[in-house]
Amino acid sequence: MSQATLVIMAAGMGSRFGGGIKQLAPVGPNGEIIMDYSIYDAMEAGFDKVVFVIRKDLEKDFREIIGNRIEKKVEVAYAFQEVDDIPEAFKGTPIVLVTAGLMAIAFFGFSGLI
Repeated sequence: MSQATLVIMAAGMGSRFGGGIKQLAPVGPNGEIIMDYSIYDAMEAGFDKVVFVIRKDLEKDFREIIGNRIEKKVEVAYAFQEVDDIPEAFKGTPIVLVTAGLMAIAFFGFSGLI
């Protein structure tokens, strides 16, 4: 088994989206969301685990819309990033990248990053 993990950073606020949860909005002809395509491609490439980095308030929707469905095909885990815990200067994409780096260390250790 490959032991490769796909980390999907989806804790954004979506303030410019105009309503709803942009990460879970259907975009495909059969109601697929963007993550369906990313996860499919990752699984085809040998990834065997998906970690969703989300806000806690999105957990129920994530589980219902995608998590429960894909956990039948691949291992699924959740990590939570809360906007209120982040200093104002660090909000946005930079903190997502730091979170992803820390998660990678937590899941793989330093040797897994090389």
